[in-house]
Amino acid sequence: MKHMISNPGRRTTRTSMAICALALATLCQAPYREAHADVPDLPTRPVLTLAVAQRIAAAAQQQAESLHTPGVIAVVDDAGEVIVQIRMDHAFMRASGTLAPGKARSAVMFRRPTATLEAAIAGARPALLSAQGLVMMKGGEPIFIKDQLVGGIGVSVDTPDHDEQIAQAGLAAVK
Repeated sequence: MKHMISNPGRRTTRTSMAICALALATLCQAPYREAHADVPDLPTRPVLTLAVAQRIAAAAQQQAESLHTPGVIAVVDDAGEVIVQIRMDHAFMRASGTLAPGKARSAVMFRRPTATLEAAIAGARPALLSAQGLVMMKGGEPIFIKDQLVGGIGVSVDTPDHDEQIAQAGLAAVK
């Protein structure tokens, strides 16, 4: 049987290390506090929360179900990042998983419905086709709360008109 020999210097080493770590943390925070002492007050803005994004997506899904048009519904934040994405059973197109968040992101980036962008491409502004990574098809709507852009909804089901109708139903959940 092995005998354990205690090392009285070990406790001292641990205590010394803890004191050094505490001192280092205190020293590192001092410049941070000084550098941030003069930070101006910044305006606040509404943010699209998960709960609100889920409410928007649920309202859109309910509309899609009532139309018997399964597909994909995506809700993004004001940076175009997906908060909620629903792929309904029997979604019509495989491309919908890419199109729905792309429509939502495009609506955010242009601050307008993607139907407006689609109309511009077909009419006076075909140069919009050069905007890479954006989807210029009906079914994307920006989400404004208190006149502030907080995100977007994108829908890809079976037809452009259904996409737009379902996205509008999602928006109605927050109006």
